[in-house]
Amino acid sequence: MYQLSKQIIAWLSVLLLTFLVAAAANAYQPDAPYQQAMQENAGNWAKEDGAIDARLADLEKRFGKKPNIIYVLADDIGWGELGSYLGGKLRGTPTPNLDKMAQQGMQFLSHYSEPSCTPTRLALLTGRHPVRTGVDIVLWPGQTQGLAPGEVTIAEMLSAAGYHTAMFGKWHVGDLEPHAPENQGFDYAYYGLYNGAIYSWVNQDAFYKTQTVDGIGHFYDFPGTFEDYRKKYGIEILGALEGIKGKGRREVARMSAESMVDMEEQSIIKIKEYIREKAKSDKPFFLYWASYAQQMASSPREYRFREGLDYRNNQSAELAQHDDYIQQLLDTIKDAGIEENTLLVWVSDNGPMYSFWPVAGYSWLRGAKGEVYEGGVRTPGFAVWPGMIEPGQQPLDMISVTDLFVTAARVAGAGDHIPADRIIDGIDQLPLLLNGEGNGRRNYMFYYSGKDLKAVRMEDHKLHIIPGSRGGLPNYEVYNIARDPAEKFGAMYHHLWAVVPFQRMVGSHMGLIRKYPHRNINSGLF
Repeated sequence: MYQLSKQIIAWLSVLLLTFLVAAAANAYQPDAPYQQAMQENAGNWAKEDGAIDARLADLEKRFGKKPNIIYVLADDIGWGELGSYLGGKLRGTPTPNLDKMAQQGMQFLSHYSEPSCTPTRLALLTGRHPVRTGVDIVLWPGQTQGLAPGEVTIAEMLSAAGYHTAMFGKWHVGDLEPHAPENQGFDYAYYGLYNGAIYSWVNQDAFYKTQTVDGIGHFYDFPGTFEDYRKKYGIEILGALEGIKGKGRREVARMSAESMVDMEEQSIIKIKEYIREKAKSDKPFFLYWASYAQQMASSPREYRFREGLDYRNNQSAELAQHDDYIQQLLDTIKDAGIEENTLLVWVSDNGPMYSFWPVAGYSWLRGAKGEVYEGGVRTPGFAVWPGMIEPGQQPLDMISVTDLFVTAARVAGAGDHIPADRIIDGIDQLPLLLNGEGNGRRNYMFYYSGKDLKAVRMEDHKLHIIPGSRGGLPNYEVYNIARDPAEKFGAMYHHLWAVVPFQRMVGSHMGLIRKYPHRNINSGLF
């Protein structure tokens, strides 16, 4: 009997070990600080996750399918631009519909993007810091870097979980067809390849040929037309594209600054049609709208002269247009009867681009687009989900744009489709969305600029890495972000106690990079 019991125990041990190995093989690989947090909070989080799973199961039983997911990525809107972030009419940028959206759900006070547009899009699409994907620059026409086919996108993950997928607006993660949304998991896409400024290059020739030139064009040396550019440099600039999975893409409109307005309008028209159609399907849908609003290429005249709007600020009119379209989006979701089964998240991709000031956005925080100071990476954001997310919340919990990838996987029950052979920087933040402030699972951030790690946040403390040293002393700036969100007082000497804890956290982060190296796409594609 004793011998039999030993055999049973041995057999159970082997079975348990096999299960744990299989589970580890299928589990996603987060960064080192989160792996530690998972170990420390395993018991409490398991109980919390069980309750969340029960709520999701009840919702699926009620609607007969998984929740729909809509992610809206705005452009260059700083922390302080919207009325809900102390801007609005005070800034000449009234945003009544976005402000109402903030009140209807959860308004993030500590949402973090990457410091510029291409990186943030890659982070949202893959759940990874862009440097891991092999792309470490903002892309321009003619460059061959881009979203590698070997990356697993949120659209591919959700498609595998049974979702319809669609993308609208500013793609900006690669020009070549293998990079394109229809080849990266999206069933349908209506999009432009570049940032909005590029579409206004062609307007400069006509500007300078007018009888009277009042002022200076932004891109005064652009060589005439897009055709002139192609002949001179061998780079073709494509217009609005329509892509269908398995069928490729086609150009549906040539682009200029004027047609930018039309593309944004066509996007919301197509988005509303898509939602009405897919709401009737027995499958849920994922919709990614990367709005071209707040791009400096053009502004719609009919929005410029609204009461309270700074009509000389091109982007104020674009933001007014976007604000109206957001309300149309919300109305369409409600009219389709799916608002209680739809998670809607709106965030900005980075802070304001002051290079074109005063035709630009604004932030109350130090820094701007391209910088890892708070003004460059801390951006507005909201999440709305009636019946699931309690309205009127303003949590201080940190949330990263990479978190949207893993959170979508949790909502969709697609965790098995998260790749396990690479580091995923995103964290499941559904506990924050459903349980409120204090339930976020992120207490750290890594801030990259291109290839370089430029800053690290550990709870309330943020360290900026300054090149060089001072006689062997560490050369850092350290801020208490809770006390000093504008990063005005960063003397290192008050924070010498934090030097080694920061070094250890960075060391664990770098250790995993050695284990899971960044993708190398110097060849231009893979």
